Amino acid sequence: MMTKRKIKYLSLFLICLAPTALEAETNSKDEIIVEGLRLPSPASEVGSSVSIITAEDIELRGYAFALDALAAAPGVTINQNGAFGGLATVRIRGASSDQTLVLLDGVPLGDPTAVGGGYDFSILDAADIERIEVLKGPQSTLWGSDAIGGVVNIITKQPEDGIGGKLFAEGGSFKTYRGGAAIFGANDTGDFRLSASGITSDGISKADAENGNGETDEYDGLTFAARGGINLPHGLRLEALARYMDGETDIDGFPPPDFSIADTGDFSGTEQFTTAATLLAPLFDETLENSFMVGFTDIERSGNFGGFETLDEGDRLILRYQGTLNINDRNRLAFGAEREENEANGDETSINGIFALYEVKPIDGLTLSAGVRYDDHSRFGSETTARAAAAWSPSQYLTVRGSWGEGFKAPTIFQLTQTFGLLPPNGDLQPETSEAFDIGVDLTAPNDRARLSITYFDRDTQNLIIFAPNSRYENLAETMAKGIETSLDIALTQTLSIAASHAYIDAEDATTGARQIRIPRHSGDAALIFQGERLSGSAVVRYNGTETEGPFGNDVDAWVRVDLAASYAVNETIELYSRVENLFDEDYQQVSGFGTPGLSASGGVRLTF
Repeated sequence: MMTKRKIKYLSLFLICLAPTALEAETNSKDEIIVEGLRLPSPASEVGSSVSIITAEDIELRGYAFALDALAAAPGVTINQNGAFGGLATVRIRGASSDQTLVLLDGVPLGDPTAVGGGYDFSILDAADIERIEVLKGPQSTLWGSDAIGGVVNIITKQPEDGIGGKLFAEGGSFKTYRGGAAIFGANDTGDFRLSASGITSDGISKADAENGNGETDEYDGLTFAARGGINLPHGLRLEALARYMDGETDIDGFPPPDFSIADTGDFSGTEQFTTAATLLAPLFDETLENSFMVGFTDIERSGNFGGFETLDEGDRLILRYQGTLNINDRNRLAFGAEREENEANGDETSINGIFALYEVKPIDGLTLSAGVRYDDHSRFGSETTARAAAAWSPSQYLTVRGSWGEGFKAPTIFQLTQTFGLLPPNGDLQPETSEAFDIGVDLTAPNDRARLSITYFDRDTQNLIIFAPNSRYENLAETMAKGIETSLDIALTQTLSIAASHAYIDAEDATTGARQIRIPRHSGDAALIFQGERLSGSAVVRYNGTETEGPFGNDVDAWVRVDLAASYAVNETIELYSRVENLFDEDYQQVSGFGTPGLSASGGVRLTF
């Protein structure tokens, strides 16, 4: 049934499509790799630690969801409360999942109704993703609140030349069926891309079947997306995008008398609508580039937990201006202002920010950058953050890089307004803050046959907001994390390569010395990748070390999983593909008490026209 809420979403969706109906030109691809740092730059000139996951990586490894792709980035930990729609979180270098800012084409996706305001990755399908940039370490100078641990910057697929389209359909274990379609076009006037994807599955029990839970928990997900642009006179360009995501899943609860995770009839649903419009206005022969953006995200979460129905509604409005002054080939300056308005279940907060970032290349091979930002929050006041980064390439085979930065996270509406005792809500909450640095080296062999990257990081986070014994939220905790990330890529032949990564993370409570929950000390994966003219595929071994659940849960044992993926291009139009997950039927958990799929397989076909 089409509800009023869905009609509103559809209307906004069509409004965003209106300008894309005109003909368009393709956005040309160039050597720019990293866009999430405000000043897009080639990787060799980036001092910050960044992991890049491309659409090619996603297809080679057969990932259906963005969550699975993120697990391949060193230093990133994922946890999901049961497969197929269970609550899914991402932690960067041991920071809380609520301290990870998630951007989709520049629009924040965090949930303003959630306790910590974090993003649930469970419904984010990977079919429309062109690239994921994982910016590690505090990035509040660039993006404001929530970027204490880092930023996940998701860039969706761009329109392609001419008129074309793509289709895919697949089926597999647990009666899982997934499919999608996209149509796109581009020429000198403008461009457009429309896409849709969906998944349905009988799923598995969210509560681990090994503990006697036999009831399967179904999942249904749906995504509609559109983006496009018009090239206007005098170099102006107007861009628009819209995305609607809907996920519904059965979940398991904690019924009496044991109050441990077990089969129940609970369910959870999430609807999220995101839209944005951007005007690009270069001046003075592109010496000054101007970008004006309006972004809006609306989310509705509903469910039935233990017989109690819940409904949470929230939205976020973003107003953003950025100017980029290209002074000359060695000097660039980015500056701008932002306003963010959050609403959750009738309560509101806002935050205004201004920032500046300067980049200089004093000599060939050396890139230095520094920035500062000032934010003013409607409830707690102001916060100033700074950052600096450097990348030095004395030769084409060596790059030394390092960065230092500060981060902050504003208290959420829930934390500012909710209390469960006799005391009123805590109106004196201060933002969580962090300070961190990292230093790394990249070594590249002649002819680019091998590349080794090693990074050391250290982060302190203060004023963590926790639910205190007085039954309200207080700034009481402090954590710290340090570790080493390593990645290695080797081209064995023209068609066969190896990609491996490892992260050691020592994350603990600064007061008690206890390990932070759900952060393994060791994690990583190794992939053997084959890319032939028609046949391609991968074999991935993934390792996740022991995780603690703290005093209220059982530790999660270390586990190893092996996945296989393959595709065969029949011709330029038809491609067959398949995936085998958990080849050796490993019995493991990501969160204590919650199940994961055993040996499973899927197969499908992609059509390009």
